[in-house]
Amino acid sequence: MVRTICIAAAGVTLMAAATAQAQDYPTRPIVLVVSTAPGGGNDIIARVIGDRMSRTLGQQIVVENRPGAGGTIATRQIAKAAPDGYTLGMGNTGTLAQGPAYYPNAGYDPRKDFTPIGLIASAPLSVVVHPSVQAKSLAELIALAKKEPGKLTYGSGGAGTPNHLTGVMFSNVTGVHIVHVPFRGSGPAVAGLVGGHVSMMFAGLPSVIGNIKNGMVRPLAMTSLKRATALPELITVAESGFPGFEAAQRYGLVAPAGLPPAIVAKLNAALREALASDDVKAKISADGAEPAPGTPQDYAKDIVSEADKWAKVVKDAGISAK
Repeated sequence: MVRTICIAAAGVTLMAAATAQAQDYPTRPIVLVVSTAPGGGNDIIARVIGDRMSRTLGQQIVVENRPGAGGTIATRQIAKAAPDGYTLGMGNTGTLAQGPAYYPNAGYDPRKDFTPIGLIASAPLSVVVHPSVQAKSLAELIALAKKEPGKLTYGSGGAGTPNHLTGVMFSNVTGVHIVHVPFRGSGPAVAGLVGGHVSMMFAGLPSVIGNIKNGMVRPLAMTSLKRATALPELITVAESGFPGFEAAQRYGLVAPAGLPPAIVAKLNAALREALASDDVKAKISADGAEPAPGTPQDYAKDIVSEADKWAKVVKDAGISAK
């Protein structure tokens, strides 16, 4: 009886301590891990959100870029961090759906090893080519690729990333052969495209919209089901004779599994407040993404849905990391 009372008392004490911790949180700077190199869509969105949330939470959010292995190295580190709210991760389709599907030993389970905080934004990918490519439309690009199989190359932020696996899905659907060239991050891949080192790229709008507007790259289509608000005149792959084709980069905020619910609620509230800001909405939209505020439960469902989708793409293509 005494033992039971002691255990119960200990439980109450721990709950009280956790509640107090959540009420005081945060008391020091928060690290937001971005699993890609600076300059890509993940980095751009993370810095916009981090800056605004820092003001709301009263503590600085420090962005740390840790690229490599399609983002799985950094994502594994996030999963293994202490669930205290001081290590957060920039979740995305590549690290929480495509990477685990492509890498047999990614080292984490996107369905179990993270606490979803909330979706941030969704950005369709764009099919963009270097101006030297003799194709002014998606149909011309496909015809060119079929005429000269293996001549066209496409850059990516690394194997297993959205840029890579969207290219895999595109090749499967259209029947073309385009050579994949991985870079260390989408930022370097975009630089490679602008420099003419690769022919094309399936790039998230935040990372290329500036180059599209200044004519450094030529857009041919969007990979969303609906046309992008930022480029409404640009047709979609689905409209071009491939109905149902869809690939988007979804950005979200995650923490290690086991984060106290009170801290989750505080972070989600700060995130949603940031996404309601006209300044943040304008910056995200200017980069070609669309804000997607929601609950942690909404984001949890989205993670599972995307993981299932891309696991099928990888399986159907018969590919995986060596």
